[in-house]
Amino acid sequence: MRNTRVFPNPRRNTGTKTRPSIPEALRVSARKREELGYPRAFDMEHDETNIELSVVMPCLNEADTLETCISKVLRIFEEHGIAGEVVIADNGSDDGSQKIAERLGARVEHVAERGYGAALMGGIATARGRFVLMGDADDSYDFLEIPKFIAKLREGYDLVQGCRLPRGGGTVLPDAMPFLHRWFGNPILSAMVRFMFDAPVMDIYCGMRGFTKELYLQLDQRCTGMEFATEMIIKSTFHGAKIAEVPITLHPDGRKAHGPHLRTFRDGWRTVRFFLMYSPRWLFLIPGLFLIAGALAGTLAAYSSSPVFGIDFGPHTLLVSSLAILLGYQSILFAIFSKTFAISEGLMPEDPRVIRFFEVVNLEKGLVIGGLSFLVGLGLISKTATAWWASGFGPLDYESTLRWVIPGVTLAALGFQTILSGFFVSILGMGRR
Repeated sequence: MRNTRVFPNPRRNTGTKTRPSIPEALRVSARKREELGYPRAFDMEHDETNIELSVVMPCLNEADTLETCISKVLRIFEEHGIAGEVVIADNGSDDGSQKIAERLGARVEHVAERGYGAALMGGIATARGRFVLMGDADDSYDFLEIPKFIAKLREGYDLVQGCRLPRGGGTVLPDAMPFLHRWFGNPILSAMVRFMFDAPVMDIYCGMRGFTKELYLQLDQRCTGMEFATEMIIKSTFHGAKIAEVPITLHPDGRKAHGPHLRTFRDGWRTVRFFLMYSPRWLFLIPGLFLIAGALAGTLAAYSSSPVFGIDFGPHTLLVSSLAILLGYQSILFAIFSKTFAISEGLMPEDPRVIRFFEVVNLEKGLVIGGLSFLVGLGLISKTATAWWASGFGPLDYESTLRWVIPGVTLAALGFQTILSGFFVSILGMGRR
């Protein structure tokens, strides 16, 4: 018996919960299949529990190229003895793509929710292979390169990313990628994900990649749009997955009926937005630390008894520095809120640094520190109020009194923020069923 197996259309509506072992679409003779041009990879004697690779393609009106893509996959299954299946995650095609897929024996999964990520999630959810390979159905990715991916997966890698860019050994054929994507969008966004998340990839947007079904289930993907691909890379890095990258060749889009579904600026911004949302450190923590560092420098300059670099800083500098401290502290608190929420919701895995932080800074300590800060602030304000009362509520020397009032207001505000934030973080960190 050959070990090449394809399992087409097992979800055909039969009126019962039991799936047929051999779909009717395959109940044709070997000669008839050959006459119809069916690839030889079909095997009638299959075992659904022994699928090694599921190839999942998102599909939205891909009639121009779908047959070419499926045929290439089946050819690889045949030539390399891969026990596999082809899953077409159809996102509402109205050009006959579903019939093409079914004729070739691929399994069509109808995904009602629109979006690149939604289609892939619908298809991957039903994939029965130990490994999954995803790739677009526009013939820009050459599925004859599947052996590169499965070889790495067999070596024990959890995620094998394709790389189209020359920097990673890939090749972009003429007219295969828009100028902005090739020289600006992809390199810049890939550099950002390497820098911000330490992800070992050169081509973050490449949609051809293989991964284990086990890893995918751990990632709990959420994005239904084009961010799905970058979400997978970032979350895989967070989970400590073993990641490899293999060079591939990007071909010109083979579709004639319509252009690419990707929208340069819309999807580019959504990717950057996703990066920031998944990195509270860069969105909140680092800007907050810079604000506080600058504010402390301004405060020291304002209290200096002599000009600094020839500039006489006064209470106005102190007031602006107070604002920067409050804004910076609020930004740092947002970093803590975001990280706590993301971990409690399963958007990110547990971070040892966060665990250590909360071991040192708990609610009770936060309440004590916040309370002391608030009381000290009120004390500084009271000092000025007392001097005002002693003068019969007359005019004050603002140059002198503001140097007490501004720090007092700042410390009182910081203390009050700390108390409320302590309770809020505790609520976010509560386990829920």
